[in-house]
Amino acid sequence: MIGSPFAWLVLVEHELLLFAAVFFLVGAVDEFAVDMWWLWLKLRGRAETVRIDRAEVAARPLSGPAAVFIPTWREADVIEFTVAHALASWPQRDVTIYVGCYQNDPDTAGAVMRGANGDSRVRVVVHGRDGPTTKADCLNSLYAALEEEELRSGKETRMIVLHDAEDMVDPAALAMLDRALDEAEFGQLPVLPEVQRNSRWIGSHYCDEFSENHGKTMVVRQSIAAVPSAGVGCAVARPVLRAMAAGAAGPFSVESLTEDYELGLRIKATGGRTRFIRARGEDGRLVATRAYFPARIDAAVRQTSRWVHGIALQGWDRLGWSGGLGEFWMRLRDRRGPLTAFVLFVGYGLLLVVCGMWIASWFGVSRPFEADPLLRVLLIANFASLTWRSAMRFAFTSREYGWQEGLWAVPRIFVSNILAIMAGRRAVFAYARTLLGGQPQWDKTVHDVHPAAKTVQRNQA
Repeated sequence: MIGSPFAWLVLVEHELLLFAAVFFLVGAVDEFAVDMWWLWLKLRGRAETVRIDRAEVAARPLSGPAAVFIPTWREADVIEFTVAHALASWPQRDVTIYVGCYQNDPDTAGAVMRGANGDSRVRVVVHGRDGPTTKADCLNSLYAALEEEELRSGKETRMIVLHDAEDMVDPAALAMLDRALDEAEFGQLPVLPEVQRNSRWIGSHYCDEFSENHGKTMVVRQSIAAVPSAGVGCAVARPVLRAMAAGAAGPFSVESLTEDYELGLRIKATGGRTRFIRARGEDGRLVATRAYFPARIDAAVRQTSRWVHGIALQGWDRLGWSGGLGEFWMRLRDRRGPLTAFVLFVGYGLLLVVCGMWIASWFGVSRPFEADPLLRVLLIANFASLTWRSAMRFAFTSREYGWQEGLWAVPRIFVSNILAIMAGRRAVFAYARTLLGGQPQWDKTVHDVHPAAKTVQRNQA
C-alpha cells in the first residue's frame, strides 16, 4: 500500500540516498582535484621534499635572535619536558623561550622552571589576570614581554616561533625556519601526531589526517593560496608582528578561537609571503613538530569542534572571501566542516534506514530499495571515490608511519567521520552562543603525556 509506513520508508530512503550521493560526490570531486593538482606538482618537481643532514642543519647559527612563544594553562604534566627537550635540541644561544603562565596556575610555572634547569634562555611570563582567558590573549602577553626585553637590551628579534605546551620540536626546525624567513615573512613546518598504541582508533586517527593534509594539501595550498598557520612549528618575521600589533592590544586576535590559523592568511592578505617547508633527515624522518593528540573521544570532539568553530564559522565572518580564485577554493574547503558533518549524519542515518528495510524484507514485510539508473551511477561513482580516498589515506599514512599503520588508517576513516559529525554539531551550538552575546573561551585540550618525557628523564638522571 502506498500509504503504509514501509512505503514512506522507501520514499525516505530514496530521497536520503539521492541527497547523500550528490553531496558525497561533490566532496569527492573536490578532493580528487586536490589529488590531481598535487600529482601535477610532483611531476613538475614542485612538490619535492628536500634531504638534509639533520645534525649539520641543527648546528647552524641563526641569522639573528629568535623568540619562541609557548602559551600555557594547566600544563604542569608536559611543559617541563617541552622546555627541556627544546633547550637540548636547539643549542643556539640567541634563542629565547617565552612561556606564558597565569597567576592562578603556579604548578605550570614551577614545571617550566624545572624544565629550564637554570638555563638563561627561558623566560616565565606570568599573566596579570586569572586564567584561562584565550590563547591569543596569552600570546599577546608574551609579545608584550618580548617588546619590553627588546627595549632593555637594544636588540631586535629576527623571528618569532610559535609552539604549544605539548610539542616535541625537531633539532633542525629552528635553523630551517630561520632560513625560510630569508625569502618569506611566514614559514610553516609539518605537524606529525605520534602513534598511540593504547588509543588506536581515537588518538592515532590524527596520524592519518595530518600525514595526508601536511603531505599533500598544504603543498597544493602553497602553490595557489596562502599557507595557514598550524599554530605550532611556524615562524613569523618580527616586522610583520609589529605591523599587526599596531593600534591593537597585540598581534593576535583575542576574538578568534583559531588565531593561529588566521595568522598566515592575514600575512598573505597584507602582501607578505608564506612558505610551507618540507625536509627529511638522512634517516628518512620528516622534519616536523610531533605531539600526542587527544586519546579520548570527548577531548577529540572538543578539539575538533574548536577548529570547526574558529576556521569554518568565525573565519567566514572575520576573513571573508578575498584573495583570488585559488584562495577562494581553499577557504571554501576550510569552511565546509558543518556541511560535511550534516551530510555525514544523513549518510549514516541512511545506513540505519537501509538496514531496517533489509531486515523487514527478510520477514516479508517490505522489499529492498531498487535504485533507478541515475542513482546507480551516483552510487558507483561514490564507491570508486571511497576506494580512491582509502588508497590515498593508506599511501600517505604508510609514508610516515609504515604500512601497518597505513592499514589501520583505512577503517579509521569511519572514526574520522563520526568525530566530524559530533564536532560539527558542537561547533554550531557554540557559534550560536557567541551570536547571542557569549564570549569565546579557551576550550583547550588537557595533556598528560609527552613524547620526549623518557628521553628528558634519562638525560636528567
